[in-house]
Amino acid sequence: MQSGWRIGSILGIPLYLDTSWFIILVLVTFVYGSNPTWQETWGMGSWGLGFALALLLFGSVLLHELGHSLVARSQGIQVNSITLFLFGGIAAIESESKTPGQALQVAIAGPAVSFALYLGLTLVVLAADLPLAAQVVLGSVAQINLVLTLFNLIPGLPLDGGQVLKAIVWKVTNSRLKGVRWAARAGQILGWTAIAGGVLSYLAQPRLDVIWIVLIGGFAVRNAAAYGRVADLQETLSGLTAMDAMQREFRVIDAEMTLREFADEVVMQTGRSPVYFAASDGRYRGLVSMDDVRTVERSQWETLTLLDVVHPLSEIPTVRETTPLAQVIDQLETQQLVRITVLTPADAVAGVIDRGDIVRAVGNKMNLTISAAVIQRIKEEGEYPPGLRLAALAKAILE
Repeated sequence: MQSGWRIGSILGIPLYLDTSWFIILVLVTFVYGSNPTWQETWGMGSWGLGFALALLLFGSVLLHELGHSLVARSQGIQVNSITLFLFGGIAAIESESKTPGQALQVAIAGPAVSFALYLGLTLVVLAADLPLAAQVVLGSVAQINLVLTLFNLIPGLPLDGGQVLKAIVWKVTNSRLKGVRWAARAGQILGWTAIAGGVLSYLAQPRLDVIWIVLIGGFAVRNAAAYGRVADLQETLSGLTAMDAMQREFRVIDAEMTLREFADEVVMQTGRSPVYFAASDGRYRGLVSMDDVRTVERSQWETLTLLDVVHPLSEIPTVRETTPLAQVIDQLETQQLVRITVLTPADAVAGVIDRGDIVRAVGNKMNLTISAAVIQRIKEEGEYPPGLRLAALAKAILE
C-alpha cells in the first residue's frame, strides 16, 4: 500500500509526499534562512530564499527520480509512483531490468540528471544577468546537485552507485543475485563506516551536520540489509518446486455419489474440506466445486451425481510436482486463483497449493518460524503478508 499524500502526477506517474518530507523542508529552510550572510544581506527575506531553495532542491530530487523512471519505462517496465521523503526520493519500479546493461542505464540515469542540472544551473548563473538573490539560490542548488551526483555514485546499495556496482557484478558473474549481494554488502560497510565516523566526529565536536551523517548511515545499513534479505528470498524461491509447497488438504470422494449423499454424508458429517476431488474406477474424474453444487435445484439432488457437476482435471488450473514454485506463484497471480492443483506424472492429484502453503514452504527453507495462525490467515485472506513481494520476485525469476 502506498503511503503519504498524493499531490498529482508527472508524465503519468503518481507523485507522493511522505510525512518525513516536511521535516527536511523545514530543516533546509532553517539552515539556509538562518545563514548569517543571508540574514545580513536580505534580513527577513532570507527565510523566503531558504524556503525557495528547499523547494528547488526537492524539484531536483524529483527530476533525478524521473530520470530513473523514464529510462525504466523505455524498457517496458511499469513505474508505479515517485515518493519524496526525508532522505530524498524513490521511484517505485515494478520489476528489474532484463539485462545488466539495461540495469546500468536505469541506475546511471538519476545521477546523469543531477549532473546535468548542476551544469545547466551553473551556466545560467554565470551567463544570465540575474539579481543577486537569484544567483545565490540557483548557485546553491547547482552545488547541491553536484554533491547529490557524487554522493549517489558511492558504490553501495541503496544508492545509485550500488545499483551500478550490482549491474557490473551481474555482467561479470552472469548472476543478478551475486550482483545484489556484493552491492548490499558494500552498502552495509559504507553505512556502518558513516555511523562510526559520525559518532566519533560528534564526540569530538557536537554539530548538527554530523548527526545527519549518522542518520544517513543508519538509513543505508537498514536498506542495504533489506536488499540482502530480498536476494536471500529470491535465491530460496529459485530452488523450490511445487512438491515442496503442496499439501494434501483435499478429500477424494466417490464420483457416483448423488449430490444429496455428498451433502449429507460428506459435507454435513465430516465438515467442509477445502477441496474435493471425485474418483471412480481408480481414476480421478475431476474437481467438485461447492458453488456448482449449490446452483443445482434441490429437487435434482436425489438423481444427479457428482459426475454431472465435476470439472475434469484437464479443464482446471494445474501444475506438475516438478514445476518451479516461482511459476506456481506467477500462475496464481496471473489467473487470480485461490489455489492450484498439483498432478503427478500419472495425472493423479498429488496435492494443492495456496498462498499460505507457499509462505510456509519458503519459511521452512529459510529456517523462519511462521505460526500456524499466520499461515491460516494467509489462506483465508488469499494475500501475502505486507512487504513479502513474492509475486514480483517470482516474475523476476521467470524473466
